[in-house]
Formats: sequence, structure tokens, C-alpha cells
Amino acid sequence: MTFLFDIGKVLLDFHFEPSLATLLPPDTPDTDARLARLMAKKDDFESGRITRDSYIPWAIDQLGGGISNDQFTRAWREIFTPNRAMWQTVESLAAQGHRLILFSNTNDIHCPWIFENFEIFQHFPEAVLSYEVGAIKPEDEIYLHAIREHQLTPEETFYIDDLPANIASGIRYGFRCWQYDLKDHTAFERWLAGQLS
Repeated sequence: MTFLFDIGKVLLDFHFEPSLATLLPPDTPDTDARLARLMAKKDDFESGRITRDSYIPWAIDQLGGGISNDQFTRAWREIFTPNRAMWQTVESLAAQGHRLILFSNTNDIHCPWIFENFEIFQHFPEAVLSYEVGAIKPEDEIYLHAIREHQLTPEETFYIDDLPANIASGIRYGFRCWQYDLKDHTAFERWLAGQLS
């Protein structure tokens, strides 16, 4: 079988704001507003509509300046922690010979850095990444791209994602979908066991 795996809140947990907040002095009065402006343009960055070379200087300016590109890049990357429960599942699926494909909204600050720093990604030889495709989930184009470029048969493809809108698009395209909850991995395991039995 083929599995499409989201990255954030599925393979890796993440928290942008605490990491980016370390770039600001502790007494900055409008920290939340500055971070919100960065997050408001994150989809444009992850869809490839804004390049890395444009986004980083803009983001640094929004934070108030005085931050180097390297400092920003480090803070942008240091948001992730492994979801070890899902890692065990992925390792089991890989050992059973299933086809594993990443299907994620992400950007070229995170990639390929996460692939080089989290060993779970060795099990994913294929990927559909938003910034490379030029579209983000739940937009139709990224699902169509995945089906076309990876020659997927949706009814034989499992799709795991944490966001309801993304899952809704997956259902429309005929994937066998599970909306994942980091706090209830056992529910996913029960569903998966039933699907594979």
C-alpha cells in the first residue's frame, strides 16, 4: 500500500512562536503582533509565492531588525520535536515494504535541513512539498500533482494529516484518510490495524 504522510503535527511536533520569540528582547511590548505578521505570510512562503531570499529579510524587518540571517534561520528551524510514537509506526510500515511519501506544506528553510537532522526521513524516498509544487494543502493543485506525478491510485492510498481542511480535500480525491491527533496516537493505530487487516 501507499501512505501519504504530513510532516507537522504528524511526524514532528512543532511550535513556531516560542522559538521565534527568542529573537526578540524579553521586554518587547508587541511580540505577539510581530509573530502574527510572520505567520500571516507563512502560507505565501510555503506555496513558493514568496522566495526565501525575500521572506527572510522581510521577516527580520517585521521583528524589528538587528537579527542576522543565520539567527533567523536557526530559530525558524528549532521548532521541531520528534513524534516518537509515529516514528515507530513508520518504521514498522517501512519494514513491511509499504510505499511512504511525504505530503507536506513546508519551505526551503526547513527542507532539506529536517531530512538531514531527523532520521525518520530515511524511510521516505519520495515527497510532495508545497514550496516545490507551487501550491499548498488544501488547494486542489497539490493533490492533483501528487496523484499525477506519483501515479497514485487514491482508493489504495492512505493519507494522514492533522488538519480538517486538508483531510476534507483528501476525501474528495478518494484517499483513505485519517485526521491525526498527536494526543491520541492509539486511535490512529486502531484505525490502521483495521485498514490493513
